[in-house]
Parts: sequence; C-alpha cells; structure tokens
Amino acid sequence: MNPIDRLFRELRAAGRKAFLPFVPAGDPDLAFTAELVPAVAEAGADLIEVGIPFSDPIADGPVIQASYSRALSRHVKLADVFATIDEITSPPDWRTPLVAMASYSLIYKKGPTAFILAAQDAGFNGVVVPDLPVEEAADLAVVARDLDFKLILLVTPTTAPRRAEQIVQACSGFVYVVSVVGITGERDRLPSGLRDLVSRLRGLTDLPLCVGFGVSKPEQVAELRAMADGVIVGSALVKKLEAATTNRAAALDDVRHLVQTLSGALQG
Repeated sequence: MNPIDRLFRELRAAGRKAFLPFVPAGDPDLAFTAELVPAVAEAGADLIEVGIPFSDPIADGPVIQASYSRALSRHVKLADVFATIDEITSPPDWRTPLVAMASYSLIYKKGPTAFILAAQDAGFNGVVVPDLPVEEAADLAVVARDLDFKLILLVTPTTAPRRAEQIVQACSGFVYVVSVVGITGERDRLPSGLRDLVSRLRGLTDLPLCVGFGVSKPEQVAELRAMADGVIVGSALVKKLEAATTNRAAALDDVRHLVQTLSGALQG
C-alpha cells in the first residue's frame, strides 16, 4: 500500500487530520533541506510537500517565488533534489510520506514514467502538479496508478462543477483544495465559501480533501479541522527561511516551532 493511503487510513481511524507543510528544496541550499525535512517531520508533519524549484511562477506568491529564486541561483537541478530526498529517506526508520510539487514541464522533459520511477527511488510517494490541465492528465494518471504513485491535482473556488468532477477522478492519494482565488500567501481569514466548496467535493469523491493557500494561523487551522482531512501550509513556513542565509539554526528553530504550533492546533 502506498504510504499516503496508509497515512490517511490510519488518521481517519484515529479521528485525526493530516498536517502537510510545504518546504522548498534548495533554499538556501540542499544541505539545509537535508536538515529541514527531518526537522519538520519530527515537529509534527504527517506528510511533507517538497517544492522543486522552477523559474516561472505557477500560482506562487512572492514568498515562494523568492525562495525558488534563491535555490535556482545555486543552480539546483531535479537530479540534485532527488539525491537529497534519497539521503533523507534512506534511514530504515523514516516513516513520513513525501510528495513533490513539480511543474509538468519538468515531468514532460524527463518523461512521465522516468520521472515517477526516479521520484519513487528517491523516496517520494506522489506528486502535486499545479499546472497540468485535467484534460491533459489522463496519460500521467494511468502511469501513476500503474506504479502506485499518487497524482494530486488542484481544485479552486472558480473550478466549474463538471471540471471539478473530472479533476477528482484523475486524482489519487488526496485532492488539493485551493481555498482562495489567487496566489499563495498568508491571509487574515478563510474565505466564506470554502465550506461549501469542500462539501460539494465530498459528494464527488471519497479521497481525502486537503486545503491549502492562505492558511497560516492556528485559528485558521483549527477552523479547518471540522471540514478538511488535511491542511497544507506553505508561505508562512517558507517566510521563515529568509533568515537561513545568515542564521541557519535560528531559521530551523523558527520553522520547527511554527510546525509544532500549527499541527497542535489542527489536532486540538
């Protein structure tokens, strides 16, 4: 069984929700990433989303754009990211599932089967592909299912009902529910229509629904506990990495503390 399926099955049985932090690979360098991912896991992450740096923003706000730029300034490549993840996941006691966040252009360039096999060998259990239209996702979805690798696509507040149905049918592992219209980044409050969006998706799929974009505060995470199967937090954590260029230990402690705070709020 894929570790992502196992995780959500165990969490549902325990009445718990998944906390999914997003961390970018290679910011400020891959040596720091090799420290960061295990620290985030120990601090309370149930599943970790690792962003593969990409030069053209997809739905990334300025915080994640800047992080990717810092990584790319060091010429971080896909193979380097896979090597670092392999280093992280090699210990026999590693248990936290990992998903990559990758532009489809990276997958297409390497080839879907080759990308998935290399990602699996490194220790990834799935991939979030934010720029892959569902109309073009069938081939990748078939390869992913054949290799027991999870393909996660995004549903947004403006996704038409028929298209949302197509997206969740193409997904495996979980569905990434975008809470806001716009780019990633911290918001003061959750949108009023989010509960209705999650409710509509519940009628379309039995897959876990994980909400991301704009989530940064303990009270927001606690609010999502009643409606979502998982909560994804990115920009609020990535913002802490800005200090890593000058004080790596402090940045690591800040990220660890925020993960502990938010994961604690999610579990109540």
